[in-house]
Amino acid sequence: MSAATLTIGEAARRTGVSAKMIRWYEATGLLPPAARSESGYRHYGEADLHTLRFIRRARDLGFSVDAIADLLTLWRDRARPSAGVKAIAQEQIADLRRRIAEMEGMARTLEHLAEACCGDARPDCPILDDLAAGDHPPAPRRRGRGRGITGRGAA
Repeated sequence: MSAATLTIGEAARRTGVSAKMIRWYEATGLLPPAARSESGYRHYGEADLHTLRFIRRARDLGFSVDAIADLLTLWRDRARPSAGVKAIAQEQIADLRRRIAEMEGMARTLEHLAEACCGDARPDCPILDDLAAGDHPPAPRRRGRGRGITGRGAA
């Protein structure tokens, strides 16, 4: 099979993106619909593989699907100013730092609860008591980050 006509399995192997995710990226519009054989099988070219590697790397860095769509739009526009790309990256950095702080807070809470638990044969357990109490405020929900590139001032 030539490089111009890779099956979804081969594209998955070469990019590290599962076939299921490749189909999902197509369905969400991150990846253009694949060319199809007469029998309906998807076929991918080198440009598709390059896009899949871009998406995989962006996902590895924690970007949302909306942010990846924005980044792909900017990546494809060779005349774009880099300011829009930098703004997306800085927003991702801030979000990662916020999530790290939230996880550190969760770890401190669990450490405190684990220290209070005897961990013996008795049924008393402050960890379960805390979980059952349900009187804590709900954890903050992740805010949407997909405002679109026009929402950041980039065109």
